[in-house]
Amino acid sequence: MKKSLISVFVLILAIPSFAQFFDTPEELIYYTSEWQGERFEDGRPKVADEVLERIKNISIEEAWGVLRSKGYHSQFEGDWVILHDDEPVVGRALTALYMPKRSELMDRFTEKGHELGRLGAMNSWPIDALQQGDVYVADGFGKVVDGTLIGDNLGNAIYANSGNGVVFDGGSRDMEGLSKIEGFNAFVRGFDPSYLTESMLMGINVPIRIGRATVFPGDVVLAKKTGVLFIPAHLAEELVIRAEFIMLRDMFGHEMLKTGIYTPGQIDGRWSDEIKAAFLEWVKNNPDELPMTQEDLDVYLKDRTW
Repeated sequence: MKKSLISVFVLILAIPSFAQFFDTPEELIYYTSEWQGERFEDGRPKVADEVLERIKNISIEEAWGVLRSKGYHSQFEGDWVILHDDEPVVGRALTALYMPKRSELMDRFTEKGHELGRLGAMNSWPIDALQQGDVYVADGFGKVVDGTLIGDNLGNAIYANSGNGVVFDGGSRDMEGLSKIEGFNAFVRGFDPSYLTESMLMGINVPIRIGRATVFPGDVVLAKKTGVLFIPAHLAEELVIRAEFIMLRDMFGHEMLKTGIYTPGQIDGRWSDEIKAAFLEWVKNNPDELPMTQEDLDVYLKDRTW
Protein backbone atom coordinates (compact mmCIF):
# COMPACT_ATOMS: atom_id res chain seq x y z
CA MET A 1 0.00 0.00 0.00
CA LYS A 2 2.85 2.38 0.95
CA LYS A 3 4.62 1.65 -2.33
CA SER A 4 1.43 2.47 -4.29
CA LEU A 5 0.98 5.81 -2.54
CA ILE A 6 4.63 6.73 -3.06
CA SER A 7 4.30 5.90 -6.78
CA VAL A 8 1.29 8.19 -7.11
CA PHE A 9 3.12 10.99 -5.29
CA VAL A 10 6.17 10.62 -7.55
CA LEU A 11 3.91 10.68 -10.63
CA ILE A 12 2.30 13.93 -9.49
CA LEU A 13 5.69 15.53 -8.92
CA ALA A 14 6.83 14.40 -12.37
CA ILE A 15 3.98 16.21 -14.13
CA PRO A 16 4.88 19.75 -15.32
CA SER A 17 3.85 22.47 -12.85
CA PHE A 18 1.05 23.81 -15.02
CA ALA A 19 -0.65 20.38 -14.92
CA GLN A 20 -0.53 19.59 -11.22
CA PHE A 21 -4.24 20.43 -11.12
CA PHE A 22 -5.29 19.22 -14.55
CA ASP A 23 -4.45 16.53 -17.08
CA THR A 24 -2.30 17.69 -19.98
CA PRO A 25 -3.63 17.49 -23.56
CA GLU A 26 -1.12 14.69 -24.20
CA GLU A 27 -2.53 12.63 -21.33
CA LEU A 28 -6.11 13.19 -22.49
CA ILE A 29 -5.22 12.12 -26.02
CA TYR A 30 -3.56 8.98 -24.65
CA TYR A 31 -6.46 7.97 -22.43
CA THR A 32 -9.04 8.64 -25.15
CA SER A 33 -6.98 7.23 -28.02
CA GLU A 34 -9.99 5.32 -29.43
CA TRP A 35 -11.23 8.71 -30.65
CA GLN A 36 -9.76 9.55 -34.05
CA GLY A 37 -11.57 12.81 -34.79
CA GLU A 38 -11.20 16.50 -34.03
CA ARG A 39 -10.13 17.62 -30.55
CA PHE A 40 -10.22 20.75 -28.43
CA GLU A 41 -6.93 22.44 -27.52
CA ASP A 42 -7.24 20.87 -24.06
CA GLY A 43 -7.15 17.42 -25.70
CA ARG A 44 -10.80 16.49 -25.27
CA PRO A 45 -12.56 14.70 -28.14
CA LYS A 46 -14.83 17.09 -30.04
CA VAL A 47 -17.86 15.11 -31.17
CA ALA A 48 -19.55 16.91 -34.08
CA ASP A 49 -22.46 19.26 -33.38
CA GLU A 50 -24.60 17.35 -35.89
CA VAL A 51 -24.15 14.14 -33.90
CA LEU A 52 -25.07 15.95 -30.67
CA GLU A 53 -28.27 17.26 -32.26
CA ARG A 54 -29.29 13.76 -33.30
CA ILE A 55 -28.50 12.33 -29.87
CA LYS A 56 -31.06 14.74 -28.35
CA ASN A 57 -33.83 12.72 -30.01
CA ILE A 58 -32.66 9.35 -28.66
CA SER A 59 -34.12 7.86 -25.51
CA ILE A 60 -31.93 6.87 -22.57
CA GLU A 61 -33.02 3.25 -23.00
CA GLU A 62 -32.09 3.12 -26.67
CA ALA A 63 -28.66 4.61 -26.06
CA TRP A 64 -28.09 2.53 -22.91
CA GLY A 65 -28.82 -0.66 -24.85
CA VAL A 66 -26.17 0.16 -27.45
CA LEU A 67 -23.55 0.91 -24.77
CA ARG A 68 -24.43 -2.28 -22.90
CA SER A 69 -23.90 -4.31 -26.07
CA LYS A 70 -20.44 -2.74 -26.37
CA GLY A 71 -19.46 -3.78 -22.85
CA TYR A 72 -19.98 -0.38 -21.20
CA HIS A 73 -21.97 -1.21 -18.06
CA SER A 74 -21.12 1.81 -15.89
CA GLN A 75 -22.32 4.83 -17.87
CA PHE A 76 -25.75 5.62 -16.37
CA GLU A 77 -26.80 7.38 -13.18
CA GLY A 78 -30.34 8.17 -12.07
CA ASP A 79 -32.06 9.81 -9.09
CA TRP A 80 -31.61 13.51 -9.88
CA VAL A 81 -33.24 16.75 -8.83
CA ILE A 82 -33.82 18.49 -12.17
CA LEU A 83 -34.34 22.21 -12.67
CA HIS A 84 -36.52 21.66 -15.79
CA ASP A 85 -37.42 17.99 -16.13
CA ASP A 86 -38.80 18.43 -19.66
CA GLU A 87 -35.59 19.93 -21.11
CA PRO A 88 -32.76 17.52 -22.03
CA VAL A 89 -29.12 18.46 -21.64
CA VAL A 90 -26.80 17.17 -24.37
CA GLY A 91 -23.18 18.12 -24.94
CA ARG A 92 -19.51 17.30 -24.41
CA ALA A 93 -18.39 16.73 -20.83
CA LEU A 94 -15.94 19.09 -19.19
CA THR A 95 -15.22 17.35 -15.90
CA ALA A 96 -14.25 18.66 -12.47
CA LEU A 97 -13.24 16.69 -9.39
CA TYR A 98 -13.94 18.03 -5.89
CA MET A 99 -12.89 16.58 -2.56
CA PRO A 100 -13.46 17.49 1.10
CA LYS A 101 -11.28 20.43 2.05
CA ARG A 102 -7.82 19.98 3.54
CA SER A 103 -6.64 23.50 4.34
CA GLU A 104 -2.92 23.31 3.54
CA LEU A 105 -3.55 21.51 0.24
CA MET A 106 -6.32 23.89 -0.81
CA ASP A 107 -4.19 26.94 0.04
CA ARG A 108 -1.26 25.68 -2.02
CA PHE A 109 -3.42 24.65 -4.97
CA THR A 110 -5.15 28.03 -4.91
CA GLU A 111 -1.80 29.83 -4.81
CA LYS A 112 -0.44 27.72 -7.67
CA GLY A 113 -3.61 28.27 -9.70
CA HIS A 114 -3.34 32.04 -9.30
CA GLU A 115 0.32 31.90 -10.35
CA LEU A 116 -0.79 30.10 -13.49
CA GLY A 117 -3.34 32.80 -14.29
CA ARG A 118 -6.45 31.28 -12.75
CA LEU A 119 -8.74 33.95 -11.34
CA GLY A 120 -10.88 34.03 -8.22
CA ALA A 121 -12.11 31.06 -6.21
CA MET A 122 -11.43 27.48 -7.27
CA ASN A 123 -15.03 26.68 -8.17
CA SER A 124 -14.95 29.31 -10.93
CA TRP A 125 -11.97 27.75 -12.71
CA PRO A 126 -13.87 24.97 -14.54
CA ILE A 127 -16.40 27.57 -15.69
CA ASP A 128 -13.64 29.67 -17.23
CA ALA A 129 -12.53 26.58 -19.21
CA LEU A 130 -15.95 25.85 -20.77
CA GLN A 131 -16.42 25.92 -24.56
CA GLN A 132 -19.68 26.26 -26.48
CA GLY A 133 -21.54 22.94 -26.41
CA ASP A 134 -19.85 21.73 -23.20
CA VAL A 135 -21.70 20.32 -20.22
CA TYR A 136 -20.06 21.07 -16.88
CA VAL A 137 -19.98 17.70 -15.07
CA ALA A 138 -18.69 17.76 -11.49
CA ASP A 139 -18.06 15.12 -8.87
CA GLY A 140 -18.98 16.99 -5.69
CA PHE A 141 -18.95 13.72 -3.68
CA GLY A 142 -22.73 13.96 -3.21
CA LYS A 143 -22.57 16.97 -0.90
CA VAL A 144 -25.65 19.22 -0.96
CA VAL A 145 -25.67 21.25 2.29
CA ASP A 146 -22.57 23.51 2.03
CA GLY A 147 -21.85 21.68 -1.23
CA THR A 148 -23.60 24.08 -3.61
CA LEU A 149 -21.18 24.33 -6.52
CA ILE A 150 -23.03 27.19 -8.22
CA GLY A 151 -25.71 29.82 -7.74
CA ASP A 152 -27.40 32.03 -10.30
CA ASN A 153 -24.31 34.23 -10.86
CA LEU A 154 -22.13 31.28 -11.83
CA GLY A 155 -25.10 29.74 -13.66
CA ASN A 156 -25.24 32.78 -15.93
CA ALA A 157 -21.49 32.52 -16.53
CA ILE A 158 -21.81 28.81 -17.37
CA TYR A 159 -24.54 29.46 -19.90
CA ALA A 160 -22.62 32.39 -21.44
CA ASN A 161 -19.54 30.19 -21.94
CA SER A 162 -21.19 26.90 -22.95
CA GLY A 163 -24.76 27.64 -24.01
CA ASN A 164 -25.58 24.55 -21.97
CA GLY A 165 -26.31 23.16 -18.51
CA VAL A 166 -24.68 21.18 -15.70
CA VAL A 167 -24.64 17.73 -14.10
CA PHE A 168 -23.44 17.79 -10.48
CA ASP A 169 -23.02 14.96 -8.02
CA GLY A 170 -23.45 17.71 -5.46
CA GLY A 171 -25.71 20.64 -4.73
CA SER A 172 -26.70 24.00 -6.14
CA ARG A 173 -28.27 27.12 -4.72
CA ASP A 174 -30.52 29.85 -6.18
CA MET A 175 -33.03 27.52 -7.80
CA GLU A 176 -35.36 30.42 -8.55
CA GLY A 177 -32.63 32.51 -10.16
CA LEU A 178 -31.25 29.61 -12.20
CA SER A 179 -34.71 28.77 -13.52
CA LYS A 180 -34.84 32.21 -15.16
CA ILE A 181 -31.80 31.54 -17.37
CA GLU A 182 -33.42 30.61 -20.67
CA GLY A 183 -31.88 27.46 -22.14
CA PHE A 184 -30.05 26.48 -18.93
CA ASN A 185 -30.81 23.27 -17.06
CA ALA A 186 -29.29 21.54 -14.04
CA PHE A 187 -29.21 17.92 -12.89
CA VAL A 188 -28.09 18.01 -9.24
CA ARG A 189 -28.49 16.02 -6.02
CA GLY A 190 -30.45 18.81 -4.38
CA PHE A 191 -30.89 22.56 -3.89
CA ASP A 192 -29.93 24.32 -0.68
CA PRO A 193 -29.55 28.00 0.32
CA SER A 194 -26.09 27.39 1.83
CA TYR A 195 -22.81 28.48 0.27
CA LEU A 196 -20.04 26.16 -0.91
CA THR A 197 -17.66 25.45 1.93
CA GLU A 198 -15.25 22.74 3.08
CA SER A 199 -14.75 21.57 -0.53
CA MET A 200 -11.75 21.96 -2.81
CA LEU A 201 -11.14 21.48 -6.51
CA MET A 202 -8.67 18.70 -7.28
CA GLY A 203 -8.81 18.42 -11.06
CA ILE A 204 -10.26 19.71 -14.32
CA ASN A 205 -10.69 17.36 -17.28
CA VAL A 206 -9.81 14.25 -15.32
CA PRO A 207 -11.85 11.01 -15.21
CA ILE A 208 -14.48 11.28 -12.47
CA ARG A 209 -17.17 9.19 -10.82
CA ILE A 210 -20.80 10.32 -10.95
CA GLY A 211 -22.68 7.85 -8.76
CA ARG A 212 -22.31 4.49 -10.48
CA ALA A 213 -20.97 5.98 -13.71
CA THR A 214 -17.39 6.66 -14.83
CA VAL A 215 -17.07 9.83 -16.89
CA PHE A 216 -14.22 10.83 -19.20
CA PRO A 217 -13.59 14.37 -20.44
CA GLY A 218 -15.23 14.68 -23.85
CA ASP A 219 -17.89 12.02 -23.20
CA VAL A 220 -21.25 12.94 -24.70
CA VAL A 221 -23.73 13.74 -21.94
CA LEU A 222 -27.33 12.66 -22.55
CA ALA A 223 -29.39 13.94 -19.61
CA LYS A 224 -33.16 13.42 -19.58
CA LYS A 225 -35.90 12.90 -17.03
CA THR A 226 -34.96 9.21 -16.77
CA GLY A 227 -31.40 10.06 -15.74
CA VAL A 228 -27.98 10.82 -17.19
CA LEU A 229 -25.99 8.67 -19.63
CA PHE A 230 -22.33 9.33 -20.44
CA ILE A 231 -21.44 8.14 -23.95
CA PRO A 232 -17.77 7.53 -24.83
CA ALA A 233 -16.89 9.91 -27.66
CA HIS A 234 -15.61 7.19 -29.99
CA LEU A 235 -18.98 5.40 -29.84
CA ALA A 236 -21.21 8.46 -30.30
CA GLU A 237 -21.68 8.30 -34.08
CA GLU A 238 -22.21 4.53 -34.19
CA LEU A 239 -24.59 4.79 -31.25
CA VAL A 240 -26.67 7.41 -33.06
CA ILE A 241 -27.22 5.18 -36.09
CA ARG A 242 -28.02 2.08 -34.03
CA ALA A 243 -30.31 3.94 -31.64
CA GLU A 244 -32.11 5.66 -34.51
CA PHE A 245 -32.68 2.26 -36.13
CA ILE A 246 -34.09 0.92 -32.85
CA MET A 247 -36.36 3.97 -32.70
CA LEU A 248 -37.53 3.34 -36.28
CA ARG A 249 -38.05 -0.37 -35.65
CA ASP A 250 -40.09 0.43 -32.50
CA MET A 251 -42.28 2.91 -34.41
CA PHE A 252 -43.07 0.23 -36.98
CA GLY A 253 -43.63 -2.38 -34.29
CA HIS A 254 -46.00 -0.17 -32.29
CA GLU A 255 -48.06 0.54 -35.39
CA MET A 256 -48.25 -3.16 -36.27
CA LEU A 257 -49.36 -4.04 -32.73
CA LYS A 258 -51.98 -1.26 -32.57
CA THR A 259 -53.50 -2.36 -35.87
CA GLY A 260 -53.31 -6.05 -34.91
CA ILE A 261 -51.33 -7.00 -38.01
CA TYR A 262 -48.74 -8.85 -35.93
CA THR A 263 -48.75 -10.26 -32.40
CA PRO A 264 -46.41 -9.20 -29.56
CA GLY A 265 -44.59 -12.51 -29.89
CA GLN A 266 -43.90 -11.85 -33.56
CA ILE A 267 -42.72 -8.27 -33.02
CA ASP A 268 -40.66 -8.92 -29.88
CA GLY A 269 -39.04 -12.06 -31.26
CA ARG A 270 -36.68 -12.56 -34.17
CA TRP A 271 -38.40 -11.13 -37.24
CA SER A 272 -39.45 -13.41 -40.05
CA ASP A 273 -38.64 -12.54 -43.66
CA GLU A 274 -42.27 -11.47 -44.03
CA ILE A 275 -41.97 -8.92 -41.19
CA LYS A 276 -38.63 -7.65 -42.52
CA ALA A 277 -40.21 -7.06 -45.91
CA ALA A 278 -43.19 -5.32 -44.29
CA PHE A 279 -40.81 -3.10 -42.33
CA LEU A 280 -38.87 -2.06 -45.45
CA GLU A 281 -42.15 -1.32 -47.25
CA TRP A 282 -43.32 0.74 -44.24
CA VAL A 283 -40.06 2.73 -44.32
CA LYS A 284 -40.52 3.37 -48.03
CA ASN A 285 -44.06 4.65 -47.46
CA ASN A 286 -43.13 6.80 -44.43
CA PRO A 287 -40.00 8.76 -45.44
CA ASP A 288 -40.81 11.58 -43.00
CA GLU A 289 -40.40 9.18 -40.09
CA LEU A 290 -36.73 8.50 -40.92
CA PRO A 291 -34.46 9.93 -38.17
CA MET A 292 -31.43 9.31 -40.41
CA THR A 293 -30.84 9.59 -44.16
CA GLN A 294 -31.96 6.76 -46.42
CA GLU A 295 -28.30 6.28 -47.37
CA ASP A 296 -27.30 5.84 -43.72
CA LEU A 297 -30.12 3.35 -43.22
CA ASP A 298 -29.15 1.36 -46.32
CA VAL A 299 -25.52 1.12 -45.15
CA TYR A 300 -26.60 0.07 -41.68
CA LEU A 301 -29.03 -2.61 -42.91
CA LYS A 302 -26.37 -4.04 -45.20
CA ASP A 303 -24.35 -5.36 -42.27
CA ARG A 304 -27.22 -6.03 -39.88
CA THR A 305 -28.36 -9.59 -39.14
CA TRP A 306 -31.68 -8.36 -37.69
